Amino acid sequence: MQSFPRPSDGTDYLAHLRRLVAARWIVLTTMALLVVAAPSLLDIPLPPLPLAAVLGVSALFNGLAANRLSDARSASATELFTQLSLDIATLCALNFFSGGATNPLISLLLPLVAVAALTLPARHVLATGILAIAAYTLLMVFYVPLPLADAVRATRLHLVGMWLTFVVSSVMIAWFVVRMTALVRQRDGQLAAAREQALRDERVVAIGTLAAGAAHELGTPLATMALLAGELVNEAQLSTAARDDIALLRQQIQVCKGIITGLSRRAGAERPESSPALPADQWLDALCQRWQAARPHVQSRLARRGPGPAPAITADPRLEQALLNLLNNAANASRQTIELTLDWSPPDLVIEVRDRGPGFPPSVLERGGESSFPAHEHGIGIGLMLTRSAIEQLGGRLILNNPDDGGALARVELPQETP
Repeated sequence: MQSFPRPSDGTDYLAHLRRLVAARWIVLTTMALLVVAAPSLLDIPLPPLPLAAVLGVSALFNGLAANRLSDARSASATELFTQLSLDIATLCALNFFSGGATNPLISLLLPLVAVAALTLPARHVLATGILAIAAYTLLMVFYVPLPLADAVRATRLHLVGMWLTFVVSSVMIAWFVVRMTALVRQRDGQLAAAREQALRDERVVAIGTLAAGAAHELGTPLATMALLAGELVNEAQLSTAARDDIALLRQQIQVCKGIITGLSRRAGAERPESSPALPADQWLDALCQRWQAARPHVQSRLARRGPGPAPAITADPRLEQALLNLLNNAANASRQTIELTLDWSPPDLVIEVRDRGPGFPPSVLERGGESSFPAHEHGIGIGLMLTRSAIEQLGGRLILNNPDDGGALARVELPQETP
């Protein structure tokens, strides 16, 4: 059974840290502007040197964090908690030199707790909350008061500061929540795709098991038919037309035996890494000839394109069966010549199968082999699903479309094998 990623991992924490570092630059820049502008514009006597020192140290730590995250591939919850603790310490120091708990900027502790609640495990959230409460409590007792003699003006400035703090807090919380929601939706989409792929793989494995059993069961009746056809051909009173029909029947029995042998081999007797590597054009030409023997009344034409000789390709049984399914679908859809194209122009090896029939139905184009279809007159509706699964297992992709000039086109894109 396929395992799914945990909701939070190292890449998630890395993304949260990068957002925190980016938001911190904005907050530090805003704080620096307030320290510079407040004494002259608002006539607030702030101590510039201690505040500048606190902002400088915080900027230094933020630069080191940004440099560490630039080439990092993962991060931990402890690292994110440490960065939030540094933010609490920075805000505590700034408020200590600017009025303590009477400074409206003290409320900026709340967004830090909200960020922790959105991104960290419960124990780290609890620790962040305790740190924020402890900082708020200490600033109620220990701080450097601001000498503001006018009580009315001090109240007005406090209200303005509260409004500014509310705006900054709202923007920070909204930004983190929006990004977190987008991350959750992306992860849900990945989980849904992984679950769907796991279900398809389970169905393919079940179908492979059934195919192996069917191959074993069909061996006996085919051997009986081959024996009877061999005896009938020796009957002297048979006409020439009847002998030709019996010869065709014996040929088709041999084709069926070959298919059954291939099913047994593909079900596990032969491992893909033991498959030989052949030039792609020779391999595809041999595959078409074998398919033509099973469908003698259908014509096909193979076109080759690409620079130089064709690259080598592993004759993987899964890929062979996938292309045979596409050829059979094309033959069932149209009595005209099936057009095959092999293009090895870098970087992909492309195989196209085109027929001149009515084209793919909208339901096939929409679902594109992601699930099986109801049984129909030419099969049981699972060929396209098996084809897509086999091609994706080999690192390729299947593209279906209806060209403007009619018919249906199945395009198989495979990565070229390195020599």
